[in-house]
Amino acid sequence: MNIRLIAFTDRGFRLAQRLAEALPGKAERCGETRSLQEWTAEAFPNVQALIFVGAAGIGVRAIAPYVKSKAQDPAVVVVDEKGQFAIPILSGHLGGANDLARKIAALIGAQPVITTATDVNRVFAVDEWAKRQNCHVANPERIKLVSGKLLSGREVTVRCPWPVAGKLPALVRLGEEKPDVNVDIHKSFQEALCLVPRIAVLGVGCKKGTTREALERAFEKLLRTYSLNPQAVCRICSIDLKKEEPGLLAFAQAHGWHFETFSARELAAAPGEFSASGFVKSVTGVDNVCERSALLGSGGTLIIKKNAGDGITMAVAVEPYAPDWSYNE
Repeated sequence: MNIRLIAFTDRGFRLAQRLAEALPGKAERCGETRSLQEWTAEAFPNVQALIFVGAAGIGVRAIAPYVKSKAQDPAVVVVDEKGQFAIPILSGHLGGANDLARKIAALIGAQPVITTATDVNRVFAVDEWAKRQNCHVANPERIKLVSGKLLSGREVTVRCPWPVAGKLPALVRLGEEKPDVNVDIHKSFQEALCLVPRIAVLGVGCKKGTTREALERAFEKLLRTYSLNPQAVCRICSIDLKKEEPGLLAFAQAHGWHFETFSARELAAAPGEFSASGFVKSVTGVDNVCERSALLGSGGTLIIKKNAGDGITMAVAVEPYAPDWSYNE
């Protein structure tokens, strides 16, 4: 977790340094090299968490101009300079501020001050559950509808194609019809709160010189054809002959995906039946790149076989996925 800390007094800075070493993170003394405004403007959009060691009001005023939404904002925690309290003030669930406050409290013997309604009332926190189950929240504006039902004592229905381990939380039941929460990599039941597991691996083959724009068009076509949610994709894979291909590298970077490649020998050893091409084998040394690389990159199951066009092939596999009902610690 990329964490920045800032303090305003000598005592507070000593505590910030202690936390920076343990978490780990980077601590700064306000005013030594730049102002609080400069520090916040640079840090807020580029980190996963901010920790203010000082008064809560200082932290609130500092972040106010940059706050956007619970789906985008980093976790923000305030710790008083004596280390008595750790208070999450932004992105408690999706950003992980509640968890970070608990971790800080455990490190320095402080009291975590958790104020989110679901935590206070000890009901199922669907947004924190989504984070723990490695899910992207496609429509975060619906979180409040699900939480509102739970807080008023009404049941919510969760649809999940994967078995969910553990005991069902209170007021939560599994069901297929009109779910309140839908867990799926495909676009379905979009009137529900849609949680998208980040488990899809995109396998790609392409001719030399393929542009990022051409890859984007092929990807968009794939998404439309299979109603696949783009946030389900977590990495891209290909043959090592393409590891320096500019278009592929730009495509992966634009989406924030890790790019992994395999040798022809590794691809040929992948188990299963694949869409073989004699031409591809003559060029690369293996009869299929997209399906085999997606399968190897996922360690799971091929769910979309080769889609070809304009010198580009794409396939999708999914990693093994085992959700459970845990949502806090």
